[in-house]
Amino acid sequence: MRPGKSSRPRTRTRPRHADAVDGFVIAVDRGRYTCVWPDAGPDDPTVTAMRARELGRKSVVVGDRVGLVGDTSGAPGALARIVRIAERSSVLRRTAEDDATTAEGRLERVVVANADQLVIVSALADPPPRTGFIDRCLVAAYDADIEPLLCLTKADLAGPEAVLGYYTELELPYVLIRPDSDLAALRALLAGRVSVLVGHSGVGKSTLVNRLVPEAGRAVGVVSAIGRGRHTSTSAVALRLPPTPGAKGDPGWIVDTPGVRSFGLAHVSAESLLHGFPDLVEATVDCPANCQHTAEEADCALDAWVAAGKADPRRLASYRRLLSSRSGEGDAREPDHRGPGEGDQRGPDAPAAGS
Repeated sequence: MRPGKSSRPRTRTRPRHADAVDGFVIAVDRGRYTCVWPDAGPDDPTVTAMRARELGRKSVVVGDRVGLVGDTSGAPGALARIVRIAERSSVLRRTAEDDATTAEGRLERVVVANADQLVIVSALADPPPRTGFIDRCLVAAYDADIEPLLCLTKADLAGPEAVLGYYTELELPYVLIRPDSDLAALRALLAGRVSVLVGHSGVGKSTLVNRLVPEAGRAVGVVSAIGRGRHTSTSAVALRLPPTPGAKGDPGWIVDTPGVRSFGLAHVSAESLLHGFPDLVEATVDCPANCQHTAEEADCALDAWVAAGKADPRRLASYRRLLSSRSGEGDAREPDHRGPGEGDQRGPDAPAAGS
């Protein structure tokens, strides 16, 4: 005889996991998550964990603060489970394209969670600075409520005047890095924060990471003859900064990310896009209702604002390129390659000579 059906209803109550311990995700690799204790030192073991089924489709990314159960000893072969994801204070995202109507534009990639600072790494030469990419990173940072920091590398090859002049109205914090320069100023800006580093391949980001965290051993590539870098970092990883002799407090974390060719902004609304251009915001007060701020808007106040010398015309051109890209007229994979000092003879999206 077959047993009768159980009369006990199936419960929807999930375990509370009151014994879960706090963890911080520092790396993700094929369904395995490397975690450390929030106050772990450089010699403390890491914990390998998997995502519990009860999390559903919630993604776990580098920077997440999670709850861990199971074998959290960090011993070889031990495997814990991630059963909770704490509320994120910030989420830095990017898309492959700017047009949200395309499949690539709808696919959001979370770069890192809970970052306090976005360090935009740009070389001053070899390859030349690309202000279009920097503008995109600034938009993403302001949209995620993350403070930006401009890190200009290879300062021994070229001066920073052109780039800094382009951003003079923003009062954007910056640091200059040379191969033999002291990194004390940069370390002070990173202390006590979770900082994510982004930049094109070849700008010296991995070299900088290895100087900040000597034991990191991040692969370093070379720049090709056409001024393009090779991808060396293959996945995002959080690295604890070593303590500075004589300094007190948390030295902070840096998140090294793979070199990117584009930073799509399909996830950023048209209204929020303007937040990356604070030097243009005040002018929009005089714009007519529902102004799209494009070049086709005859009564857009942005043109008069720039004509009056209150903003750099290149900044307005960059903003309108992003607007055009959102409608599918541009390409997020081909950001503005021109340096700030170059003219417009080749068109807004043409590469600069030698880039």
